[in-house]
Amino acid sequence: MLIEKKTLSSKSCVMPARYLVLILIRNDSMVSYETVKYFNAEAYEFNRYRNAVKKFQDAEYHVLFSLNLMNVTQNMVFMLGLMVTCFIAAHQVTAGKSTVGQFVMLLTYMAQLQSPLNFFGTFYRMIQSAMINSERMLELFKEKPTVVDKPDAGTLPLCEGDIRFNEVHFTYDNRKPALQGLDFHCAPGTTTAFVGESGGGKSTVFRLLFRFYNVIAGSIQVDGHDVEELTIDSLRRHIGVVPQDTVLFNETLMYNLKYANPDATDEQVHEACRAASIHDKIMGFPDQYQTKVGERGLRLSGGEKQRVAIARTILKNPRIIMLDEATAALDTETEQHIQEALTTLAQGRTMLVIAHRLSTITRADQILVLHEGKVAERGTHDELLERKGRYANMWRKQIRAQRAAEEAKVLKDKADRLRRESKDGVGLDDDDSPPESEDEKAKASGSGQKSEGRQDDGERRVEDVHKDDDSMSSGSTIK
Repeated sequence: MLIEKKTLSSKSCVMPARYLVLILIRNDSMVSYETVKYFNAEAYEFNRYRNAVKKFQDAEYHVLFSLNLMNVTQNMVFMLGLMVTCFIAAHQVTAGKSTVGQFVMLLTYMAQLQSPLNFFGTFYRMIQSAMINSERMLELFKEKPTVVDKPDAGTLPLCEGDIRFNEVHFTYDNRKPALQGLDFHCAPGTTTAFVGESGGGKSTVFRLLFRFYNVIAGSIQVDGHDVEELTIDSLRRHIGVVPQDTVLFNETLMYNLKYANPDATDEQVHEACRAASIHDKIMGFPDQYQTKVGERGLRLSGGEKQRVAIARTILKNPRIIMLDEATAALDTETEQHIQEALTTLAQGRTMLVIAHRLSTITRADQILVLHEGKVAERGTHDELLERKGRYANMWRKQIRAQRAAEEAKVLKDKADRLRRESKDGVGLDDDDSPPESEDEKAKASGSGQKSEGRQDDGERRVEDVHKDDDSMSSGSTIK
């Protein structure tokens, strides 16, 4: 019987785990329904969910079979024992060794004993499930956070925004370091931009400053205080983050905006939205600020979600603001609106910006080029171009790509215009059209040759590219 109980316990542990997997697959498929539609994976997800249901049903079948087998065995043993007892008691009554009243009393005792045994057999599964859940809860209590406040940690009531990284070393995996002696200083009220290839340590800087992790060596100071000597809550109250992918709760816009400051009034929310250039857009919605944003904010566009994130940060009113590629996936017009909102947000605050589009950081107070966890170059936009290093190379590549995109757009527009004219019977029959078309072809060919010549000229000065900065790029940057 003990062996049977152990088997039932192990099978009872499997069933909740299978049910958890079933729920995770269902939620994952529902939340990521757009990805499922993009790749025509409805059948694949259906089969995956069906297999999970089948595994859960198999586990449930084994649990119920074991439970019913235990109940049947228990009742059989009890009934056999009752039968043997009744035969012995009846024999004693016929032999005159006991009375009929004693026989009836024996049957009554046996009936009263059977009810509690049936009770334990029926509710054994419920007790076993409760024990499994309690075990999981106790395991959860054993998990300890990796970043905690020190017993003597102080608070940071006021913040000026002075940030300093002193020879910071950090690694996610001991086999590959993420930061190797990172050292820089951000004065209060200035803008510092981080650029470099993916995996250079840009996002790690933000995570360390926000105390998601502790440094392995070196120190991070805010207003001269080591962040590990400060409480996490008091430090994070002075830091605002505008992420690249803004995640909103499935609630109203007002709820999501007040999440940064629940005590804010509606008028303060409206002012923050005006500063983020989103107020007029919200007022154009049928429900205005009571509009439901949907799961993870799916009912809003990328630019609208970004401006909501900026408005939330304005409501929080931090002294330090971190922008993690806040305008990377937006169109030019939306990016211009967000850049204006960020310019308003940056006034009097220390800003840290991660950017791959270099035209958005040309006016930053300092630009740090990170390579393999270290500062490879630092300086302003003009200073880094003069050095002709990594930053100048990235700038040159982006200018070439932008120029090629513009030339391709011009040629495409001309081709579309000629195609429309040919369909209308205009242009090819006109005597002036062929020379004009030939001239356009010659100009396009000459432009392509010049562009090719510029790419092959390795000694061209970066300053020539910089002179065309105003005409090639928007020039709108974070002040």
